[in-house]
Amino acid sequence: MPSRNILVINCGSSSIKFALVNEGQSSFPLQGLAERLGSPEAVIHFESTAGKESVNVPDADHQAALAQILPRVEEAAGGHLDGIGHRVVHGGEKFFASTLLNEETLAGIEANIQLAPLHNPANLSGIHAAMNLFPRLPQVGVFDTAFHQTMPEHAYRYAVPDILYKEHGVRRYGFHGTSHRFVSKRAAEMAGVPVENSSWLVAHLGNGCSTCAVVNGESRDTSMGLTPLEGLVMGTRSGDIDPSLHNFLHNTLGWDLAKIDNMLNKESGLKGLSGLSNDMRTLTEARKQGHEGAMLAFEVFCYRLAKSLAGMACALDKLDGLVFTGGIGENSAVVRARTLDHLKLLGFKADDEANARCTRGVAGEIQAVGSPRVLVVPTNEERQIALDALALLDA
Repeated sequence: MPSRNILVINCGSSSIKFALVNEGQSSFPLQGLAERLGSPEAVIHFESTAGKESVNVPDADHQAALAQILPRVEEAAGGHLDGIGHRVVHGGEKFFASTLLNEETLAGIEANIQLAPLHNPANLSGIHAAMNLFPRLPQVGVFDTAFHQTMPEHAYRYAVPDILYKEHGVRRYGFHGTSHRFVSKRAAEMAGVPVENSSWLVAHLGNGCSTCAVVNGESRDTSMGLTPLEGLVMGTRSGDIDPSLHNFLHNTLGWDLAKIDNMLNKESGLKGLSGLSNDMRTLTEARKQGHEGAMLAFEVFCYRLAKSLAGMACALDKLDGLVFTGGIGENSAVVRARTLDHLKLLGFKADDEANARCTRGVAGEIQAVGSPRVLVVPTNEERQIALDALALLDA
C-alpha cells in the first residue's frame, strides 16, 4: 500500500502556511507560505526538493491562493492526495479531539468565534476555500485547545462570578496543544518511558510561548488561558500582568480598550522590554554587546519561564523530565541554561557541551550528571495534524 499524503493548512487573516505531509517521508515534499493576501503585494512562496520559488498573486484572497497552491500539491503528491488537515485555533469546550469537518462541526467552530475573533474566522476561510476546491476530499479540523480539555476544573476555572463561565465560557483553554502533545509523546519515546506512565514539564518557546504539565499523555495544566495573552513573556505579548493595568492606563493616559489590547499583544513582551526586537536571536547578540534593554528582556523572559515551570510542577505526581521545544526552545542554549539556573532548587542543571550541541533540529538530553532529565525535542505540528487526519480516515 503506497504511503498516504495529507495537505496541512494553517490560515491566518492574511496568510496561509501549508505543508504536504507524506506518512512515509521524514521531510515535506512541498511546503510554503502565502502572505499579504488581499493586497496588491500578495505572494506565495514554495519550497520543495527542487528548490524555492515565489509567485506573485496580486489581490488574491484565501480561495484564489489555494487555487494556485493545490495543483502544485497534487503534482508533488503524484496525483494522490488523501485528505486535508486544518489547524483551528479555538475549539472551546465543544472539541476535545480532532474531528472530521462537516456542517455540524463548522457551525461549532463558528460558535467559538467570540473566543478567537482574529483566528477562527481566518481558519474558517481556509476550510471553506479548500472544501469548495476539493468537495469530495476528507477534511479534518485539529484544534490548538483540544489537548487541554483534560485539565481538571481547579486548573481551568477563573475566580470570577460563576455566571461568566456557565453562560459565556470564561475559563482557561490553553493553546499550542498540538505541539505539547507531539513533543511530550516524543520525549517519552526518547527516554524509553511509556507514554501512559509518564510526567513531563514542557516549554514551547517561539514568538508565542507556553508551558504545560503533561501526565500520562494528557494536559493537566498550561500557562495560556482564555486567550494566548496569558502566561509567559513572549515576542510581542506581555504575558501575565496586573488585571487592573487596563484601568490604570485608561484613567492615567486616557487609553481605550483597543489601544491597550494592541499594546499588550503587539508592542510588549521581548519587543517592549528591550525597545529593540521581538526576536531572541537579535536580543542574544545585542546582549553580548551590552545592550541594557536586551539584557533586561532576556533575564525577565528566563525568570518568568522558570517561575511558570515551577508552578506547573504542582500538577505532577512525579517528574520524568523537562522538555524544551519551539524556535527558541530548540535553538537557544543560553535561554535553556539560564532558565535551568533559576530551577536549581528542583535540581536542574545543564551540561554545557550537550546543551550547545542541541540546536538546528538536533534532539537530545542536555542535563548535567545528577540533574533531572532535560530534553530538547523539535516540534512538528504539521506532522501531528497529518497523523490526526490519517487516524480519522482509518477510523
